[in-house]
Amino acid sequence: MVNDEADYPIRKEDSDSEEFVQKSWNEIKINDSWMVFKVMSEMVDGFETLARIGPCVSIFGSARIKDKHKHYRLAEEIAYLLTKKGFGIITGGGPGIMEAANKGAHFAGGKSVGLNIVLPHEQKANPFIDNDKLINFDYFFVRKVMFMKYSQGYIVLPGGFGTLDEMFEALTLIQTHKMIKFPIILVNRAYWNGLIAWIEEQLLDQEMIHHDDLKLFRIVDTAQDAVNHIERFYEQYKIKPNF
Repeated sequence: MVNDEADYPIRKEDSDSEEFVQKSWNEIKINDSWMVFKVMSEMVDGFETLARIGPCVSIFGSARIKDKHKHYRLAEEIAYLLTKKGFGIITGGGPGIMEAANKGAHFAGGKSVGLNIVLPHEQKANPFIDNDKLINFDYFFVRKVMFMKYSQGYIVLPGGFGTLDEMFEALTLIQTHKMIKFPIILVNRAYWNGLIAWIEEQLLDQEMIHHDDLKLFRIVDTAQDAVNHIERFYEQYKIKPNF
């Protein structure tokens, strides 16, 4: 149960970070200017690398899942099957379900892409990413642009805040017609049912979304069902860039 009155303590590793060091206004503005060039560099690197790869499907899910977990094996199977259908696989480049998806693509002999985010204490790139298809990002928002622009489908397995962030980003851009429609598939009905029930009971009932918005995603339970939906979608629509 969340305590609305709970404090938000600063962890020691946070207090030692540069975000908590007092800076002058001039230092802040200079840093902002240099950040623009860093963002541009990440954009160019991402565009040049991913534009050469061809149609890909992104697979999302928890970084905390271990290799014996059923969701790990499920992600590996989905990636393997999609790769055999001719799709490259894009992940966030880290461990858990990301590693499983890259592993499936790797052993299927396909294209295994990792968009790794550089974090101070956590993520390292997994070993199943093609050497020429690993891109490291400092900025989450630049990394998300790459997922959106170069994915022809999203497979979303159980995960936490990061997984939900990517899923809702894609739903929002498609809903608002900022991006063309592509398949978004949630895997494991039991995991997602509570969220979908809340969306229907709260967002839909209070007219925060339209009923047609519920058609922007599908829920499946098996690897084959996920792959079949991607296949059926692209039997109807020619593959093309998302922007």
